[in-house]
Amino acid sequence: MYEAGPAAQLVEKLARLPGIGPKTAQRLAFYLLSAPPEVARELARAIEQARASITRCSQCANLTDTDPCAICSDPRRQRQLLCVVEQPRDVLALEKARAYKGLYHVLHGALSPARGIGPGHLTLDLLRRRLESGEIKEVILATNPNVEGDATAMYLMQWLRPLGVTVTRLAYGLPVGASLEYADELTLTRALENRR
Repeated sequence: MYEAGPAAQLVEKLARLPGIGPKTAQRLAFYLLSAPPEVARELARAIEQARASITRCSQCANLTDTDPCAICSDPRRQRQLLCVVEQPRDVLALEKARAYKGLYHVLHGALSPARGIGPGHLTLDLLRRRLESGEIKEVILATNPNVEGDATAMYLMQWLRPLGVTVTRLAYGLPVGASLEYADELTLTRALENRR
């Protein structure tokens, strides 16, 4: 049996990363192998430090190196608003837009019966504890507009109803700068349904 050498193993490990295909993994591997040794050492150190110091915020479940995280501990945030997202990267996307000034809650996934992900796999216990304080008045569901995200949003709407908070969902439809002629039917339908 053929045993892959160190370069092939590096390519294989890099290809396991999300969004990295075999060609990109190969380019990254050969860059790291041909770059000065300090480049690879710095990358390895950065990964080790991040793994050792990053944890989940005890309030919102976002990834952080302080607990509570910078967003939860910021007194300027609107504490009556809570935006529920699937992943920490969704918080980054919303913060980059600079349009939302409330708090977040990260589910760390979306419901997917096909992949065996049910409500028990999400951070719903933590979310319930946050809502029981009575400080939060509106929950904005910002799950992804796909099958799992829509299923999660529908489940959360039912789950949140008895808790006495207003539940809203992000509108979606046509992106800014898009042409109608290139939009698919579902996007156009949702754009019409979510018009204001």
